[in-house]
Amino acid sequence: MKKFNVPAAYRSPLISAIKQKRRLDDRLRKDLSPTLLDFGAVQVYLARHFGFCYGVENAIEISFRTVEEHPAKKIYLLSEMIHNPLVNEDLARRGVRFIMDTSGNIQVPFDQLHAGDIVIIPAFGTTLELEQQLRQRGLEIEKYDTTCPFVEKVWNRAAAIAQDHYTVVVHGKPRHEETRATFSHSARHTPTVVIEDMKEAIELAGFIRGDLPAADFYTRFAGRFSKGFDPTRDLRRIGVVNQTTMLASDTQAIADYLKDVMIRTFDPEATQVAAYFADTRDTLCYATYENQGAVYELLKTPAHFAVVIGGYNSSNTSHLVELCEEKYPTYFIRSAEEIVSSREIHHYNLHRQEEIITLSYLPEKKPVKILITSGASCPDALVEQVIAKIAGFYPTAVSLEEMTRRFTEG
Repeated sequence: MKKFNVPAAYRSPLISAIKQKRRLDDRLRKDLSPTLLDFGAVQVYLARHFGFCYGVENAIEISFRTVEEHPAKKIYLLSEMIHNPLVNEDLARRGVRFIMDTSGNIQVPFDQLHAGDIVIIPAFGTTLELEQQLRQRGLEIEKYDTTCPFVEKVWNRAAAIAQDHYTVVVHGKPRHEETRATFSHSARHTPTVVIEDMKEAIELAGFIRGDLPAADFYTRFAGRFSKGFDPTRDLRRIGVVNQTTMLASDTQAIADYLKDVMIRTFDPEATQVAAYFADTRDTLCYATYENQGAVYELLKTPAHFAVVIGGYNSSNTSHLVELCEEKYPTYFIRSAEEIVSSREIHHYNLHRQEEIITLSYLPEKKPVKILITSGASCPDALVEQVIAKIAGFYPTAVSLEEMTRRFTEG
């Protein structure tokens, strides 16, 4: 896989040594068992796959290179580059301005943009409507487009099944930048609707079967269907694609469920499945799939609690948190700064959508066993800093330098 030029500050000697050793020991990437970092009084189990993915590293390389190559130009990001505060703050310190926030609210009016300015398209991609507005301002967006190739793969798959007259059902968070972009690209070709979870898939099934009045569809899915959508016509032939950072298992469960609904409704003998349902399993992102698979394996390890590191608005990170919460107390943090002391940790509660404080989170019994992973937009340096901070609470713990040496020389 291509090597990217990512700022050295985001790298970690320890994590790089661990990842390199695991690559050499497992060239086919089939061993999902976690890596044990035995510091003595505390044992850290690190997920097999975590951290920056291809799309994130590509976006970071393009963004920082653009800033370095054009010091005299006004440089904007259409929205957050990725959902990690450290990276976005670094770009802001270098003079990059953000045109929109993650919800699409304008922070820099478009009439302030001029030909010759640079606008970077984030890794999530953007809508066709926004692309057109930027082009009308004389901006060359293709040159600074960091859209993840795996997001574009979803768009291409949607366009392909559109040619066969399938309606596209997008599994994603309706307000997420990537989902908005995928909806826009799909809706250019074919009727499209967005659903967020299995509950909404079940509701959609009511309209597919005709159990629910078609008129109710427009209220229930308001703002999430393409212009001219007719549930009595456009739900007779469908395919499911996803926001690439959703839980892969959820997307597959929704696709399997809707496939079964289509068969039972239109083809009870299951003799012409493809006439009603398109196979779109190949739209799942490799990094999302690998990171989630590594967490499933990580959770087989006996532990006291789990730590997940990443931006609080990161979709892929939030799903890793949800998986960990099913088995262990889980602390969702942005960086080592949230670990205030050996007695106090500040962490994000996904369900309450707020940061909370937990006291006495470290157990008295030793060794303390901790599971750690991070989202696809989290720099390895942050993971190392979290490990170092926790290990530092134990005076007899092996040093970080010694741990790095073990993986480098072992």
